[in-house]
Amino acid sequence: MTPLRQRMIEDMQLRNRSPVTIQAYVRYVAQFAKFFGCSPKQLTPEHVRQYQLHLLRKKVSWSTFNQSVCALRFLYGTTLGRKDDIPRLPYGKKPKRIPVVLSRDEVMKFLQCILSRKQRMLLTTMYATGMRVGEAVQLSVNDIDSRRMTILVARGKGNKQRLVPLSPKLLTELRLFWQTHRNPVWLFPSREPDRPLRIASVDRMCARARVRAGLKRRFNTHVLRHTFATELLEAGVDLFSIQKILGHRSLSTTAHYTHVRRSHLQEACKSLDLLPLEQLRQVPAPPPVARKPDRRSKSAKSSAVTEPSSSPLADPA
Repeated sequence: MTPLRQRMIEDMQLRNRSPVTIQAYVRYVAQFAKFFGCSPKQLTPEHVRQYQLHLLRKKVSWSTFNQSVCALRFLYGTTLGRKDDIPRLPYGKKPKRIPVVLSRDEVMKFLQCILSRKQRMLLTTMYATGMRVGEAVQLSVNDIDSRRMTILVARGKGNKQRLVPLSPKLLTELRLFWQTHRNPVWLFPSREPDRPLRIASVDRMCARARVRAGLKRRFNTHVLRHTFATELLEAGVDLFSIQKILGHRSLSTTAHYTHVRRSHLQEACKSLDLLPLEQLRQVPAPPPVARKPDRRSKSAKSSAVTEPSSSPLADPA
């Protein structure tokens, strides 16, 4: 490990960045250095610009693009102390898309096609609580509070903790599942009992289950979080409460779920059925306007044609 990499890791640890963030930042900086074949300390913002254009040519996602920028901004602004370079490392504007939301039937088909009971229980927990996959795999046995009916998300995004509601049905299923392994620490242990389930294995299982279920729309495990948030919104839960449950920093992020399912849109359009549309197929023509009869005599009409105009703009005789 190079001294620069070690210092960057220590800088992130001092700021209490999560292990996942540290690992990602180090990987993005390493890819940047490998592209130019030298230490990032010798590179300038112009090199960063060339690397950003390279990422665009590779057609990476905007999330990957911006995560690379975050890593480089931390490297130059914090570890190298070159804060003047920060304004020259712009983010890309990520297009906003409506999240994929599954119906209850689709959720049921999806979960039934997951062969592993452990992973099926993990994804069921995500669907019932709105947790991220990284938060769910890190759940410990002590995070379940059956007395208060809450789950402590002890390792949330940004190392932030929060409480999410625990339904009685989910509590029953978790108890039955825990009796199958009785791990004293992890709720979802991996094959190595001292470690939790890996995110990569969950992602692979999700992709296989989606194909088995015959669901055409492409999605990952995050779709369960989208579905959970949408169902809360449709049930009448206010945005502020949903924000706290999901652990969003900004309410504007939660407002992204204000879309509704297609079924609800169709229900809203049923008000049009109340109109007698068959009566509007042929719009009657407007009645003709009655013209007033001209009461002037024929001589007056002829004189009106032959007599010169008395307008002020008429030429003098």
